[in-house]
Amino acid sequence: MKLLRLLIVAAVIFVLVNILTLLEVRADVRIKDIARINQTGETDLVGYGLVIGLNGTGDGKGALFTVQSISNMLQRMGVTVDAGSIKTKNVAAVLVTAKLSPNAMVGDKLDVTVSSLGDASTLEGGTLVLTPLSDRSGVLYGYAQGSVSIGGFNVQVGDNKIVSNYTLVGRIPNGLQVEREPIRENLVPNQVKLSLHNPDYTTAERVKAMINEKYPGAATVVGDAGITMTLPAAQASEDGKAQFIASIENLLVAPDTRARVVINEKTGTIVAGGNVSIAPVALAHGNITIEIKATPVISQPEPFGKGETVSTQDTKVEVREDEARVVYFEERTNISEIASALNAIGASPRDIIAIFQAIKQAGALRAELVVL
Repeated sequence: MKLLRLLIVAAVIFVLVNILTLLEVRADVRIKDIARINQTGETDLVGYGLVIGLNGTGDGKGALFTVQSISNMLQRMGVTVDAGSIKTKNVAAVLVTAKLSPNAMVGDKLDVTVSSLGDASTLEGGTLVLTPLSDRSGVLYGYAQGSVSIGGFNVQVGDNKIVSNYTLVGRIPNGLQVEREPIRENLVPNQVKLSLHNPDYTTAERVKAMINEKYPGAATVVGDAGITMTLPAAQASEDGKAQFIASIENLLVAPDTRARVVINEKTGTIVAGGNVSIAPVALAHGNITIEIKATPVISQPEPFGKGETVSTQDTKVEVREDEARVVYFEERTNISEIASALNAIGASPRDIIAIFQAIKQAGALRAELVVL
């Protein structure tokens, strides 16, 4: 019996150790998820085009640029028409945007987003005509064309209207064909550079230590919180370089983050990281409500009198001040304790936004406050 108990205890300890190990692993992320390798970032592409084939839901006569664009397109095709006779109800002028990956190759197909420029009511059922897409310097990278998918509908009969989703912005899957590859960095031979998505020296040191544990002396941190890696001699070939990068990408690292509180006043949303803390501070919070009531009063003259009927207002102003709710935050209070304390005094999201802003102004919030 005693042996059985020992075996059960050992089994429980084994399970707990494995659970803790799994939890610890889940706290880490792959290097490929927090950094990019030998890349300068995505290139934003934009172009102006026309969506045709709309069922009378295109731009109105006021969209002169649509009329001019149709006229120019037809002239390039050898058809000369009077711009004044062009009807635009089946055509909509649009801006076409896309993001070009730094690893894009000639012949790749990318998704594009199509957004209405004029007063069209919907892009449903339309087709984008061949549209050139360029970067901000005007360098042409490819052409977009295809059927626009909006994932909704807009139906109107008389005064009755049914709208599902937003129908003035759509996408064309694989709508852009790449005809020029992006310019790539001039790299030092036998070196690979890692650039963190969110540059941070603490995270960079942890990444360097993890890489050097697998490849001793291979990684160093450069001035911009990036990591430069030297390929081992046995992996100097292109195939060896690919194997080296693949092995680096899947190493697990615990990234460090700055303490930050993000507030969206329009929606009342508050997001705070786990590293947020405050200095000792006492907080008193209460609401003042001012209510103004105006009651119309009609004053009429006596019968057969010469006076006039006069309308006045009886105004009453009422001010109510809620009892202040006081809470004291001690040193090193974490975000869970802050949330519990604010919930205890019945603070609403709007109240919490005002409280965080006041604590920041008092110099007690040890975090960056971001207001969207």
